[in-house]
Amino acid sequence: MSTNTFFALALVAVVAALVLRRLRPAWYWLSIGIVLATCRVVFRYASVMDACGLTVPPSRLRLTLARLANRPAPEARPPRILRIRPTRTGLVLRLKLQPGQDAFDFAASTDRLRHSFSMHGITSREIKSGVVELRMTGYDVLQRVQMPARAERKGLRIPVALREDGEVHYRDYQEVPHALNLGATKSGKSVYQRHLVKELAPQHVALVGVDCKQGVELAPLARRFSALADNPDDAADLLEALVLRMADTYQVIRREQRISADTTDAEITADIWGLPEHLRPVPVVLLVDEVAELALFSNTAEKKRRERIITALVRLVQLGRAAGIYVEICGQRFGAELGDGITMLRAQLTGRVSHRVNDEASAKMAFGDISPDAVLATTQIPVERPGMAVAGDSTGGWVRIRTPFTSMRQAVNACTAHAHRTPVLDGLEPFRPVLPSLDAFDVPAPATKAVTT
Repeated sequence: MSTNTFFALALVAVVAALVLRRLRPAWYWLSIGIVLATCRVVFRYASVMDACGLTVPPSRLRLTLARLANRPAPEARPPRILRIRPTRTGLVLRLKLQPGQDAFDFAASTDRLRHSFSMHGITSREIKSGVVELRMTGYDVLQRVQMPARAERKGLRIPVALREDGEVHYRDYQEVPHALNLGATKSGKSVYQRHLVKELAPQHVALVGVDCKQGVELAPLARRFSALADNPDDAADLLEALVLRMADTYQVIRREQRISADTTDAEITADIWGLPEHLRPVPVVLLVDEVAELALFSNTAEKKRRERIITALVRLVQLGRAAGIYVEICGQRFGAELGDGITMLRAQLTGRVSHRVNDEASAKMAFGDISPDAVLATTQIPVERPGMAVAGDSTGGWVRIRTPFTSMRQAVNACTAHAHRTPVLDGLEPFRPVLPSLDAFDVPAPATKAVTT
């Protein structure tokens, strides 16, 4: 092979790699990027850690031994690499800290490490005392969201979005029973809710909806809903019926506890998940589409209705977890200007997801009492990335996520395909949507292919 031919082939290979990196970054990473990134991390590791101030000076014993042996002073020691693991989106680097180092130092240096290792992003978290994990992403995983085909789905733990570190973000209703979803118009808030319904449709769960926009968001999905209210008057009655169901469920739990000296610890329960399966009520997920429509009023009658609604919602979020009632509230704003009881209601919503908002005050409604950094990250969500959000909880931790685009047709097909799973809830029959029979229609199979946006 001549020199000119070799250089021509090399040029073609470089151009092809650049085109692949631009058009299909995931393919580029899996074919070329993993090898290059691993080599950069291995060969640059010691110098990068020293430049970022993540090393410790040698111990006095080593200095003394070097002085006695008339040798040069030993260099500063970086953290020890325990493991390098490649993933489909980046690298996972697990480090053993040296004495005197703190996990906060690595969290504060992630931006410098990102530049030094030529990665798209790096996040740091402490695994256990003395062990830190750096999750590196080789490309912008939130630009084109591709959910893994084998994402875990177990009970009430469902995948809802992709995190900025390439991991799947799950919504676990048993761990985080109630959540708040904020977002301005066209921010992706409704798509997030639609994706939740699509993922919950195949599960053994009852869906209850409150959509005061005359049902335009949830009515198309009504075949999978056990109860649905499309106006504030029906919403007040529906929420009070849920409170009565909650009280009946607690009576079942009390009746089945039967605490005595010969009862084993495993058989004593204070929620529905410890009941025998044949006695366990079906869990309920309540989806409220726009909370402001429930809290606003203009006359005395509407004020009384509002008090009924807020009182019922507060009771559900305070007491509903043990009865298997989980609340998902959506809105554009959720501040004290909505009236009495709103702050108390918001305080009970452990999970927080905020899409793009129009002002900093709206972001503070979600994360002001949790993390100032999350407030800043929320205000920086670009307009051209609908579905991107900041997710956090009461522990102060937060992460950027983006929901895959789910069309209304995809959500409707999933609800129609699993309409036979819709349970009939005692006391909520008057609110069950009245729909034509499916016998005259061909029910499409639910879409299982990962959706991109």
